[in-house]
Amino acid sequence: MTASNVILVHGAWADGSSWAKIIPLLAARGMAVTAVQLPLTSFEADVAAVGRAIALAQGDVVLVGHSYAGAVIGQAGNDPKVTRLVYIDAFAPDAGESAGSLFAQFETVPLNAEIRPDAEGFLSLTPEGIATLFAQDLDPVEQAVVHATQGPVNGAALGGTLTQAAWRGRPTFYLIGTEDLAIPRVDQERMAERMNATIQRVASSHVPMLSHPAVVTDFILQAAT
Repeated sequence: MTASNVILVHGAWADGSSWAKIIPLLAARGMAVTAVQLPLTSFEADVAAVGRAIALAQGDVVLVGHSYAGAVIGQAGNDPKVTRLVYIDAFAPDAGESAGSLFAQFETVPLNAEIRPDAEGFLSLTPEGIATLFAQDLDPVEQAVVHATQGPVNGAALGGTLTQAAWRGRPTFYLIGTEDLAIPRVDQERMAERMNATIQRVASSHVPMLSHPAVVTDFILQAAT
């Protein structure tokens, strides 16, 4: 069975433009593509935004999540239209877990030093964090764009827990960035193995959809077919 719809969900410190290199490649292969714009104000609001995109899709859906969005698709992906899940350098919580609770268990968390909260509890990344830990394999111009378009995330959203993990009932695919310094490889390997996911690796930072768009596109298409 082939799914003809791909819904792309960005993570924290990003927006829908993080998929700009992927969208035309998927469209050229005949896929109907939607890039969700998460509000990043709460976990519940983010799950609801993905749910609205799923409701509009005509037919089966491949649901793709990057980083924090792994938690979001893990909850929103329980919709019966969703037939496959794809995690791109993403958190993969189980029921009762959150992106934040998994982050707290990581062996190393160098990104913590580059996170800046504002007065309302929204978190942003510093330019240094983008350049050295988040998107270190992009050129300085692209790094500047990533920093300028980042979506500050409400810290409470990272603590949103899953009531049911969609990956427990669907084929799941996980792309691991082996040079990722935001979610270290060892932690990605552990999460992907727990899900019994189909695993692929790429020598990439935390943003392979920007540094290796062809690899990410082919991986999504593999999940779709």
